[in-house]
Amino acid sequence: MTVTGRPYRRRKDVTVVSLLLLVLAAVLGPTPSSAAGNDWWVPTARPTPDSQINVTGEPFTGTDARGDVRGFVDAHDHLFANEAFGGRLICGKTFSEAGIADALKDCPEHYPDGSLAIFDFITKGGDGRHDPVGWPTFKDWPAHDSLTHQQNYYAWVERSWRGGQRVLVNDLVTNGVICSVYFFKDRSCDEMTSIRLQARMTYDLQAYIDKMYGGPGKGWFRIVTDSAQARDVIKQGKLAVILGVETSEPFGCKQILDIAQCSKADIDAGLDELYSLGVRSMFLCHKFDNALCGVRFDSGSLGTAINVGQFLSTGTFWKTEKCTGPQHDNPIGSAAAPGAEAKLPAGVSVPSYASDAQCNARGLTDLGEYAVRGMMKRKMMLEIDHMSVKAVGRALDIFESQAYPGVISSHSWMDLNWTERVYGLGGFIAQYMHGSEGFVAEANRTKALRDKYDVGYGYGTDMNGVGGWPGPRGADAPNKVVYPFRSVDGGSVIDRQTTGRRTWDLNTDGAAHYGLVPDWIEDIRLVGGQDVVKDLFRGAQSYLDTWGATERHQAGVDLAKGAETTASSTEWNPFTSYAPSRAVDGSRDTRWASDWSNDQWLRIDLGSTNRVGRVTLDWERAYGKSYRIELSTDGAHWQTAWSTTSGDGGLDTALFTGTPARYVRVQGVERGTGWGYSLHEVGVYSS
Repeated sequence: MTVTGRPYRRRKDVTVVSLLLLVLAAVLGPTPSSAAGNDWWVPTARPTPDSQINVTGEPFTGTDARGDVRGFVDAHDHLFANEAFGGRLICGKTFSEAGIADALKDCPEHYPDGSLAIFDFITKGGDGRHDPVGWPTFKDWPAHDSLTHQQNYYAWVERSWRGGQRVLVNDLVTNGVICSVYFFKDRSCDEMTSIRLQARMTYDLQAYIDKMYGGPGKGWFRIVTDSAQARDVIKQGKLAVILGVETSEPFGCKQILDIAQCSKADIDAGLDELYSLGVRSMFLCHKFDNALCGVRFDSGSLGTAINVGQFLSTGTFWKTEKCTGPQHDNPIGSAAAPGAEAKLPAGVSVPSYASDAQCNARGLTDLGEYAVRGMMKRKMMLEIDHMSVKAVGRALDIFESQAYPGVISSHSWMDLNWTERVYGLGGFIAQYMHGSEGFVAEANRTKALRDKYDVGYGYGTDMNGVGGWPGPRGADAPNKVVYPFRSVDGGSVIDRQTTGRRTWDLNTDGAAHYGLVPDWIEDIRLVGGQDVVKDLFRGAQSYLDTWGATERHQAGVDLAKGAETTASSTEWNPFTSYAPSRAVDGSRDTRWASDWSNDQWLRIDLGSTNRVGRVTLDWERAYGKSYRIELSTDGAHWQTAWSTTSGDGGLDTALFTGTPARYVRVQGVERGTGWGYSLHEVGVYSS
């Protein structure tokens, strides 16, 4: 399909007007708002000129009858992606001290007609030509299908807050390879340098908004670093902002030819730095396989281009294998991407992949597991979107072994078969900002699980994330949005949004920028009914439930560590010991191994009778397909507490009703391989 550019006639007076407005804004600075009074939500001074908000009425405060906070949660946004990728991929700023004319203008190379808007051409098709003028005309951008222009101007975020949003996760984002191959840049491509800058800019935005309201702490945009602080902010009716990280090589943890370029010390230092910046959630990998984990593939020509980028960054293309369960990664892009493929060295081409091998062969590496456990120690939440199903499976195994709830899927990039495991842990799920029909269909599909676990729902706008957003349903669409409309809580009236000379209507413009999120939610209500929106309105509470449970999590005491052990047999090796005690020494570098036959067991003496309700088994490659967990108070009389006939190795967690026991026995029934049974570690816990 060929997309042609949109012709236009450039108005010469626009540049003059913009410059005059810029000068006025710089000279006059913030001026008293004509609407200012005693209304706490109206700033005493707002930059002029500026965008309109087009929402009237007091934002709701306090909690509901159950004591829960209310409001929507955007679990995935990129406020400062314009500072990423070398600084010239996303054009326009979230805010500017010089005013809106400076903030909402195009990249220099997009003038006069977009001829050099190369990334716009790559992502949108056509020839990339467009009217580059932003403020005050906004002829061609922002738009739902323009992936290269600012969508997160602060006043548009303010409108979403006024429309009922109470949590925003600002994911600090970049990609060093995209930065390095893109033609235009004005800064370093180092990923951590960009992450630090975006964190600082988020705090600068908070100060910028505070200044409008009279000083520090008075604005509606509040960066929070713990769940209690977030609850307090939301009770006040303000927006709680949480920092996350979504980057391809966190802490410099890339891999070259499958060799890690970082160490455990780098991971510890990196996690400590991010935590000190206020980061509380993060992705371990994104788009490219790195030293921590494999990624969930992209499809189509974009997937081909990213696979090329992976090779340029790491020296390896994606590698696939047959999936071992119902989960699978996205089909790898096989469509041609001539522009990207031209960058490959002579004689190198993107490999073809077997249709029945749809899982990334790279899962969670040893360094990745170290990072996951490091996040657990720091009470951080792990974003599992973009991780390969092999990596996600291992991460969830680790979390289940420790009953750790801090898992987030924020924008529909995990295999949906993980949904109940995430909810079972106490995690949180948000859906990508799809069109209302698609969003409602997916929300309805998982409604029964949300009811079962009594949780709310979220959305991930991913704005400025180069993903694409809902297009217009049309002025004549059934159940279209009728302006003005009331907010979900009923306390505010929301009209069409105007910035400069442009007024947007969701029905005809689609979700062009962040200010149209309330309009999109109204569209969901009209298309899907009140129940979907009710679940979304519970989103803030459920997100904070997950965060709070993560903060309160205490690692259980391993009753088996260092305990006396015996076994039915021990594999003999002249160079190392596979003694039973190796399964309870606290190290994954050692293991117990049995003889190569089915009927084998490992017995652990806890030293005294304890309540036992959870046993974890970290298998080596020689695992048990069928085995039992047996308990005894005297070592002679045994009862089966848990059993399986479908073990698949990895890290198993056996949960059962707490039972008094001094002795715990792992009784093998059937091996999963031709070897014996081999366990790196067995953990025994009271709950």
